[in-house]
Amino acid sequence: MTTRQSTPASTLRLLFIGDVVGRSGREAVFARLPQLRAAWDLDFVVVNAENAAGGFGVTQAICEELLAAGADCLTLGNHAFDQREALVYIDRQPRLLRPINYPPETPGCGSGAFLSARGLRLFVVNVQGRVFMDQLDDPFAAIERELGACALRRDADAILVDMHAETTSEKMALAHSIDGRVSLVAGTHTHVPTADAQILVNGSGYISYAGMSGKKETVIGMQKDEPIRRFRRKTPGARYEPALGEATLCGVGVEIDLETGLAQRIAPVRLGGRLSQSWPAFWGDANGPDAPIISHSDVSPARLPPEWPRAK
Repeated sequence: MTTRQSTPASTLRLLFIGDVVGRSGREAVFARLPQLRAAWDLDFVVVNAENAAGGFGVTQAICEELLAAGADCLTLGNHAFDQREALVYIDRQPRLLRPINYPPETPGCGSGAFLSARGLRLFVVNVQGRVFMDQLDDPFAAIERELGACALRRDADAILVDMHAETTSEKMALAHSIDGRVSLVAGTHTHVPTADAQILVNGSGYISYAGMSGKKETVIGMQKDEPIRRFRRKTPGARYEPALGEATLCGVGVEIDLETGLAQRIAPVRLGGRLSQSWPAFWGDANGPDAPIISHSDVSPARLPPEWPRAK
């Protein structure tokens, strides 16, 4: 069993957790995040919470629970204000961010500066794309303004950007436009994890979609019947409801060089549920030094029909 060493003083360990959907997603965070913080000696954790309250927005109570579970900052997206109480609460909670390119009169902030327990300076920016989404202000111009005010190394030891967008092309374009000036660009919104975690040519970590934290035997986290019915009949019907059951915790882990503020290593995180299991091997076990490692072979065969051959 591998046991890991404490974080080297010259690096920063950042975990980003993708869209938490409903109760299943929240329970996955509550069950795993405290353990992961200790096992991986994490410096900072960001959680996208825009679907945390029944799949639509976030409430004050849920926000406080996620922060208590070990999140240092919560980001949102196009469902930021689906829960009306967020319109008031977001001004009282500096660790809850909505997209920076909402109109200036919108409550809340789209970026935040934070100190880790080790005194490291982190800057988090939440931005929303415009392709196939609400036409907010230009996300590229908004990011440039933020990076002009808070520059990597000069003002922050690490900068994370949550790019909440529909298309991978828009996410990639934004990431390439700021490559070398941020530590990580993590895509959110589409609820299906991508296999393109990488370090770009100028040193920024990138993933098009970090993955949904929720039940996977669903339609993007929702119970299957109503989405299927709507696709077939093209008529309105019942409200979408988040599915209950074992969830997969999805995200991305990044190790950042404190001398440059850029990514040294990056890997996807997928723990629990139906998906193949993955975590940053450079951080050691996903379950702590005293727990067995979860592997895909441990969780998959039991779900195969009895007539399917098993691996020897």
